[in-house]
Amino acid sequence: MHAVLDTPIGALTLVGDGQALSGLYFPDHARHPGIGTFGPRDDRTFAAARTQLTEYFAGERTEFDLPLAPHGNEFQRSVWRLLGTIPYGRTRSYGQLAAQLGDPGLARAVGAANGRNPISIVVPCHRVVGHDGSLTGYAGGLARKAFLLELEQPAAARVRTLF
Repeated sequence: MHAVLDTPIGALTLVGDGQALSGLYFPDHARHPGIGTFGPRDDRTFAAARTQLTEYFAGERTEFDLPLAPHGNEFQRSVWRLLGTIPYGRTRSYGQLAAQLGDPGLARAVGAANGRNPISIVVPCHRVVGHDGSLTGYAGGLARKAFLLELEQPAAARVRTLF
């Protein structure tokens, strides 16, 4: 089943069994599995996810506490678990994540797994940047990635970057 939530970055489609999320997709999401796979729409479902995402976009939530059921292989799931350890407002490079997994040579594989993360925002793949801090690919597009990273910056830091 699925539900749609309007947000400042567009309508997000929440997918799962009504409780646990297995997907969270943008309208023009890269590697979007297709709406035909989502099951029936019921916007009354995923109450906790809807509330927590609304709080996140309002700047009132820095962590998510939701049941998740992402579909992927063992390596992908290990990368997605690691993404969940990146603190709100911080970033990590693909190489840093690969090193945390025990093999700095896995940076490209980490990037591929990151790109296949089915639960955007909640599993914060937007917090992964290039080795030089540059914004790199994002399934929702670089403009959304920049928006999310900016949203997570404290107000004082945002003001400093304007001058």
